[in-house]
Amino acid sequence: MPIFLDRHDLHEMSGAEVAEAHRRDLDIQDEYGVRFLTYWFDEGRGHAFCLIDAPDIAAAMRVHRESHGNIASRMIEVDLSAVEAFLGRITDPVGPAKGMQAPAPDSAYRAVMFTDIVDSVSLAAKLGDRRMVELVRAHDAMVRRALTGNRGREVKHTGDGIMASFDDVAGSVACARAISQGFAAFNRASHVPLHIRIGIHAGEPVQDSNDLFGATVQLAARICDEAPTDSIVISDVVRAALGADNDAIALGSRQFKGFDQPVDLFEVPWRKSG
Repeated sequence: MPIFLDRHDLHEMSGAEVAEAHRRDLDIQDEYGVRFLTYWFDEGRGHAFCLIDAPDIAAAMRVHRESHGNIASRMIEVDLSAVEAFLGRITDPVGPAKGMQAPAPDSAYRAVMFTDIVDSVSLAAKLGDRRMVELVRAHDAMVRRALTGNRGREVKHTGDGIMASFDDVAGSVACARAISQGFAAFNRASHVPLHIRIGIHAGEPVQDSNDLFGATVQLAARICDEAPTDSIVISDVVRAALGADNDAIALGSRQFKGFDQPVDLFEVPWRKSG
């Protein structure tokens, strides 16, 4: 059966109330041939997302309607492996040990990061395919090592870069800094320097498009394309999530194709002082 991810706007509900609604879905799901795999809830933003194995959207909606009446505002079909890559899980978290308090449901808000090897086409033409493959492997190893160290998840390889997802914005920026510092060290030791750029944006999984994290991914990719060589560029959304205590440098606004409003961009310093 297809897999769906829905979105609920639940600004007046608490985490406990959403957990009870999820339990009610589980109680009657078998009557409709539906399985509610898990959910995410962000009490601050008032948004919940349910992952559902169902014959169709109508059946999933019917369970919500019958069990608690909180109907989803949007529902999209998704790939299970993509959900796991972006959100980190596809089942309910393991229950707490006896006597322990259950953890609060985690938010589905994610930071999306793109890396890109600068001028990869011309570099491949200059060095040849074999040497270029070696450099791409070096890139992949450094990025993946930084992802592991900063709790990031690789979503996909783009050919000359990697797209990754993070549960928190600060982790994505720390990872980007680690990657940039790693490449600086690599270039000091290598006869052939390898330059990259990094772009980061953040958002929720079900927005205006029918794609998982569609607008967030598109904007993160465009920000990466806009970034100067050897730089980390973030959106205003990412900078705001970092809080007031950050050293991001304003780059001005950019109007990106496919987006109605211009986006304020910021560069994140990464070079170690001294």
